[in-house]
Amino acid sequence: MIARPGDIIVIKVGGSTLGEGDSTTPDIVELWKRGFKPVVVHGGGKVISDWVRKQGIQPEFVRGLRKTDRATLDVAVAVLAGLVNSEIVAEFIACGGRAIGISGVSGAMLKAEVMDPELGLVGRIVAVDPAPVLAILNAGAVPVVAPTAINANPREAGEARILNVNADTSAGQLAKALKARQLVFQTDVEGVLDATRRLIPRMTRRQARELIDSGVAGGGMIPKIEACADALETVGSGHIIDGRIAGALLQCIAGEDTGTRIV
Repeated sequence: MIARPGDIIVIKVGGSTLGEGDSTTPDIVELWKRGFKPVVVHGGGKVISDWVRKQGIQPEFVRGLRKTDRATLDVAVAVLAGLVNSEIVAEFIACGGRAIGISGVSGAMLKAEVMDPELGLVGRIVAVDPAPVLAILNAGAVPVVAPTAINANPREAGEARILNVNADTSAGQLAKALKARQLVFQTDVEGVLDATRRLIPRMTRRQARELIDSGVAGGGMIPKIEACADALETVGSGHIIDGRIAGALLQCIAGEDTGTRIV
């Protein structure tokens, strides 16, 4: 299913790589200029870890997810919704685009519950209201979304009003709510690889699940594959591509073979 001008495209990018020589921003601005409606969800894990260390806190991870106590949450929210989000918006403007930065907390767009007490203040998204994103799209700009969420049950988390949520999962949930034409993950690898380290150009939701269950797919690739597979209830297709290649995003949107497509 090839996207056409006017279609919503949700694109998840790694916040720590923008502006360091990749093609992400120019490609998204070009999509915007062609009349598509890109929605950007960004990460920023590396930057968070750097700033957490500056506060004298050693980053901890459980099953690939950041263990988040109150001090770590303060840093994560400040870095994601402040530093990284603002830098990405500035990058879009420098490339000739119009962008507005928001977070999942804005307008209670993302609501979450504590996922696992062992992880601390990490949320599992339970509700999405895409109205803030739609308002920005209708204003002719690119929404740039930081992955934070309103805590739906603050008493269960010591009255913390905000939760840290996975950026890949946030992108998938937002794509579902927007009924986007495509969901694209910009990564620093070729795509999803099989057991022999060869690119898998196309796979079904069932094949995606088997890849995870078998242990072939691991680490940060798991939430990307899961987000794509889950979003396909309402989204046309999910893609995991190499954001380091100039034009890869434009090729993906045009229906050309690049990275991995999940259908």
